[in-house]
Amino acid sequence: MSDQYSAVGYSSTSIGMGSKPAVLVVDWQLAFTDPRFELGGLARLHAARDNTAGLLATARARGIPVAACFTAYCSSKDMPLWKVNAVRKEFFYGHECTAMDPKIFHESDFTYCKNAPSMFFQTPLITWLVRQNIDTLFITGCTTSGCVRATIVDGFSFGFRVQVVADCCGDAEEGPHNDTLRDVGRRYADVIDRATAERHFASAGTAVGAADQKA
Repeated sequence: MSDQYSAVGYSSTSIGMGSKPAVLVVDWQLAFTDPRFELGGLARLHAARDNTAGLLATARARGIPVAACFTAYCSSKDMPLWKVNAVRKEFFYGHECTAMDPKIFHESDFTYCKNAPSMFFQTPLITWLVRQNIDTLFITGCTTSGCVRATIVDGFSFGFRVQVVADCCGDAEEGPHNDTLRDVGRRYADVIDRATAERHFASAGTAVGAADQKA
């Protein structure tokens, strides 16, 4: 099959990985992982959540910083005009669906609330990254075609090296997931797997004990 993108120069280079990585975790909250909630019964998301949990254990053990977010609002007055029914009904401060999935949450992570698709939009994330001299972002979370993509684009726009961990990202359907990975891989990011990310953590990080992970 002809690939007109490659023919005109897309995917012409790799981004590569720097020496100061961090992991970004997009919206692994109970709304997307607990079947009690409208969006929580999607098996593809559960598999990606489990892969993310394993990746995070490796990152924390090597002292790699982790930032995780959830989405919530005070009321409909501060909520953008989402077309997703569950967001309009459930994503409010104090609702159980906004709690981080227990397989993902760790007290050592920088965990915060976002109010828009991107982890960067009007949040403290960029300050947290700059203060630690981060140069490479390993992006995980859900959904691939929604908030993950928005975070990828903003990470690229701020000049970070963006690595999308494909098997740690999930979407409701395979098609939008694959289409998004293929498209961002042409333009903004390298698309890798969990094993590749963990090999980099082994070389870029420093082993830490359980007590240090709680600091």
